Amino acid sequence: MTELPFELSPEQAADLVASGEAELIDVREPYEREAGHIPGSLHMELGSLADRAGELPAGRALVFQCRVGARSAMAAFAFRRAGFDAHNLHGGIVSWAECGLPVDGEIAAH
Repeated sequence: MTELPFELSPEQAADLVASGEAELIDVREPYEREAGHIPGSLHMELGSLADRAGELPAGRALVFQCRVGARSAMAAFAFRRAGFDAHNLHGGIVSWAECGLPVDGEIAAH
């Protein structure tokens, strides 16, 4: 697999997750996830990521996701600096939903 960019489009991320090459990690707060989330994503709140890093799958790219991409970019940057193959979902779940990709629940636009 070629080197992936730091920022992945929703379509790129969806393809990687569907092929098993990447794991999607939702870093939002529980109330945000309860309102709507991407099916199959792991939920690890931003504040607990460092403590839960050992739970992340090894050998796959990690794609971090939040509402619009700001919090997940911080997570992806930190994990990349720590040696992980970490990426950010550009535009977050809002862009994912705007691209017509599946979401469980309701996602309000910007």
